[in-house]
Amino acid sequence: MTLVALITVPEDQARELARLLVRERLAGSVNVLPSTFSVYRWNDDAAEDIEALLIVKTTQERYQALEARVRELHPYQIPEIVALPAGRALPAFAEWLRDSVQT
Repeated sequence: MTLVALITVPEDQARELARLLVRERLAGSVNVLPSTFSVYRWNDDAAEDIEALLIVKTTQERYQALEARVRELHPYQIPEIVALPAGRALPAFAEWLRDSVQT
């Protein structure tokens, strides 16, 4: 099954993390959307940051390894990692993605 994972990261680390996820075959592709304004609750208060949003395409089978690697590398105590199943994907894309993340 194709998954889309949304991961926020400090802008200065976004491209390197995206490259690493693809190089390590944890993702088939990653889109980096810079300058995302984030508002979130932290330490019982509202916090704000400018971050990058990574849109990561992976598979259900590779998700656990992807999550573990992001947690290992991410500078935040609790990184935002939200994975959503792709209800539909172009069959050729889904096949390419499976091939791209196979180890």
